[in-house]
Amino acid sequence: MTFQDALKYIYAFATYEIIPATAAAPKNQKLERMPHLLAALGNPHRQFRAVHIAGTKGKGSTAAMTESVLRAAGYRTGLYTSPHLHTFCERMRVAGAMISREQVIAGVAKIKPIVAAMPNITTFEIITALAFDFLATQQVDLAVIEVGLGGRLDATNVLTPLVSVITSISYDHTAVLGDTLTQIATEKAGIIKPGIPVVSAAQHAEARAVIEATARDRGAPLTQVTQDDAFELSGLAHRVAADSRTLDGQRVVWSRGAQTDTLDLRLLGKHQIANATTVLATVAALRAQGIAISDAAVRAGLANVEWRGRFEILARAPYLIVDGAHNADSAYQLVTTLRDYFPRARLHFIFGSSNDKDIGGMLAHLMPHAASFTITRSHSTRAADPDWIARLSASFGVTPTIASDPASALAHAHALAQADEVVCATGSLFIVAEVRAAWFAARAMPVANDDV
Repeated sequence: MTFQDALKYIYAFATYEIIPATAAAPKNQKLERMPHLLAALGNPHRQFRAVHIAGTKGKGSTAAMTESVLRAAGYRTGLYTSPHLHTFCERMRVAGAMISREQVIAGVAKIKPIVAAMPNITTFEIITALAFDFLATQQVDLAVIEVGLGGRLDATNVLTPLVSVITSISYDHTAVLGDTLTQIATEKAGIIKPGIPVVSAAQHAEARAVIEATARDRGAPLTQVTQDDAFELSGLAHRVAADSRTLDGQRVVWSRGAQTDTLDLRLLGKHQIANATTVLATVAALRAQGIAISDAAVRAGLANVEWRGRFEILARAPYLIVDGAHNADSAYQLVTTLRDYFPRARLHFIFGSSNDKDIGGMLAHLMPHAASFTITRSHSTRAADPDWIARLSASFGVTPTIASDPASALAHAHALAQADEVVCATGSLFIVAEVRAAWFAARAMPVANDDV
C-alpha cells in the first residue's frame, strides 16, 4: 500500500470535508460506532491523558498553544487537529513532529480489517481512530485533541479528558448543529463530562447560559473567561492585557492577583489574546490536578507556537497575509486585526468559500474595506461558484474580479498592490492552502518544509 492508496481508502467513506453538510445522512451523526472501533484497537484513547477542545472559532489556535506550552513543560505531547492545509500528516503530531507517511500506511493497514465489519463508518471516525492509536503507540504523556464538528456527537467525544475546553461559539455548520446559538452551544457543550473541569472562553450570553447549565447539571467545575480577558480560579483573579505589538508578535501582561508576568505571544490579533487567556485558564485547571507546568514553560510555549494560515504574514512590500476566516464572526475579527496593524493601508482581498458557509455575512464585513476584491475557487468539491459570489457581492459597491484559481488570484491581487498595501487571502482554509502553495511555488520553495 502506498501513501496515496491509504488516503484514497480513508476518503472513500462519508466525510463532511468533501460533501456538503446538508447532504450528510443523519445516521452518520452517531457515536455508537466509535467505542466498538476503538475497542477493537485496544481502546487507545484510554492510554493517554488529554485536553479536549471544542468551539466555533479559535479551537485550532487554542489547541496549538496548549500543546506548545505542555511540550515546553517537558511532556511528550500529542496533537490532533483538522483539517490540514497541505498534507494529511499535519493532523497528527507527537512532540511537534507530524506523523510520517509510513506510519499512516501502517495505521490504515491495521484498521482496515476492523472497518470492514462496521457499516456506515465515516472518514472522520477512521481518522480519529487512527490518530488515537498513533498517539497511544507513541506513548504520549498528554494529548491535545480538537473536536472535528460540534462536540456532542463528534467522534472525539469518547474521551474522558483532564479538562474540557470550549472556545468562542458563533454561527457555523448550521445545517448540522442548528441555527441558533442555543442549539450550537448545546452541541459544543456536549463534550462536558460529569465531574471533569471545563474551561470556557468568553461567550455570547445565549451560549454562556447553555454552558453554565450543562456544567451545573453534570457537576463539572467551570472556569469562564470574560470579555475583558479575565478569569477566576480558586478565588484568585487572573487578567491578561495587551502591552505592545509588532508584526512579529505581541506582548501581554498576565496578572494573578498582585503578581504579574510578561508573555510574548507569537500569534497576532486581539482574538489571539482571548485564545491565550483560555489557554492560561486551561493551564491553571491542569495545575490544580497536579500537572506540573512552570511559568517559564508558559512563556516559552506561547512565544514559540506555530499555527499556519491564521493571520499569517508570508511577505512584505506588499504584505501578503493568509487567514482561514470562514464565517461572519471570523471575518469581522480579521478586518479588526487588519485595521489594528494596518490602519491606513489599502486592502486587496482574495476570497473563496465553501458553498455551505455564510458567504453574505463574510462579504458584509470584508467588502466595505476592500480596495480590490478578487474572487476565486479552490479545488475542493465544496467550493462555491465564483460567479454566484460575484452576484451576491454586487450590493457592496466594489466590482470584483473573478480569477480561475487561487494562483491566478494571487498574481492579479499582487499586481494591484503597492509596496505599503496588503493582499489578504481568506474565506476558507482551502483558499489559504492553495494561495500559500502558489506563493511558495513561485519562489521554488517547499511549502514551509511540509511534505505535500
